[in-house]
Order: sequence, then C-alpha cells, then structure tokens
Amino acid sequence: MRPPLSRAAFASVLLGPRAVGATLVAARCASSAASPAAAAAAAVAAYDHASFVKEIAVTDPPEHLNSLLNVLQARGNLTSLLRWPTAPTGMEMPVVEVCKHGLWLLAKNVNQYIHRILVEADINADTGDDVWSAVGEAGKNLYTKGDFKESQLADLDVYLLKKEAAELAGWEDEQIEFIREKVTEEGKRDDLKKGKAPEQVVLDEAAFLMDLASVDGNWDDVVDRIAECYREAGLDDIAKFIAYRE
Repeated sequence: MRPPLSRAAFASVLLGPRAVGATLVAARCASSAASPAAAAAAAVAAYDHASFVKEIAVTDPPEHLNSLLNVLQARGNLTSLLRWPTAPTGMEMPVVEVCKHGLWLLAKNVNQYIHRILVEADINADTGDDVWSAVGEAGKNLYTKGDFKESQLADLDVYLLKKEAAELAGWEDEQIEFIREKVTEEGKRDDLKKGKAPEQVVLDEAAFLMDLASVDGNWDDVVDRIAECYREAGLDDIAKFIAYRE
C-alpha cells in the first residue's frame, strides 16, 4: 500500500497543489494522435510545464519531465509534482497523486516513477509498446527490458524495493560489490590484519549483512548469521531480539 501524505503536508505545499495538478491534467487531456499538430501541441505543453516549474515553482525541472508528461498522456493519469516550501537545494520533487483527503506518494522523483511504469509495461505486453514509445530515449537509461524476468522475482514490489533501496542509500554497483567483499572471510581477515578489534569486525559484518539484505531481499537467509555476529560481539540481548520468531 502506498503511504499517504498528511493533510499538513498537503497544505504546506508552496504552490497550490491544484495549480500543479492542473498543469499535468492539461498534458493528460492533449490529443495522443501522431499528427504534426499533436506533436507541436505536445512540444508547447512540455515547454509550458518546464517554464512553470522553473519560473513559478522556482525550482529546476526534472531531467525527464517531458518523458513523464508523455507517459501521463498515454496512461491518462492525474499526477502531480510536490514542491516543498523549504526544500534543500538540489532536492528532487516527489511524484504524487492528488486524492480527496490528501496526497498519495507515488515515487520520490520522476526517474523512480518512470522506472516503475517501465517495469509494469515490461510485465504487461498489452500496453508495453505504447509506454516505451511515450518515454522515448530516456527509458533506456532507466530500465532494461527483461530485467524483471531475469531477477526471477515473482513480486513487482519486492523487485522495486531491491532496486530503490540501493538508490535511496546512494549506492552504486561498485559500492554494493565492496560491501559483499567485506563480509567474506578474506575481507574479515584483512580488517583483523589492519588492527581492527574482533568484536568490531563482527559488528561490521552484521551491519553489512543488513545493508545487503535490504538490496537482495534475503533477510531470512542472513538473520541467523546477523544474530550470531551480535552474540560473538558480546551483545546477547540484541542477538536474542534479532533471532526472535513468533
């Protein structure tokens, strides 16, 4: 279930959410016919949205705003960008859905939202081609066709959680591989040779295993070893808590 944003958050948006939503609705209502007039109208709409975000919302438009507008037009969705009044410099605008009693958070940024749409399109062959066409070249940088199938995961949300957990943590592939190496026997021996206390080595291992579990979705496979790490470090109460099963 998507987490609802509070009415307080709804009210604290610097730009009225109706105004933001209305600009996106305009893109949704535009003709999707592949005609020169429609293409010109879409180009004008994209410019208007970018200008609105930059000049009225006073923030940088998302890199793939045009792709987002095309997807919304193809899918007929009522979706908005949330502009926080005191957002830190460089903070991306979340993608939200305007509801009767507030907002639903759809994604923390435009790229994440488009990524989910592309995964859904990859699973659903009936609408896949239209969505990929709407996203355009940006899609190649956000998702590779067939990746969901290759993951061998049955649940879409689990797949997205694995992908987005690494993104939220700011990890690149190289950083994830570094963490994997740290939990190997060789990695732990290297830490001991550098003078790290044995207790700290196993505590680091527990932390690394929890990080990897958030990416790999394999908590059940590593929970016993994590509990053992805390036991080896002398933290029996924490070990019992982690190993507890109802």
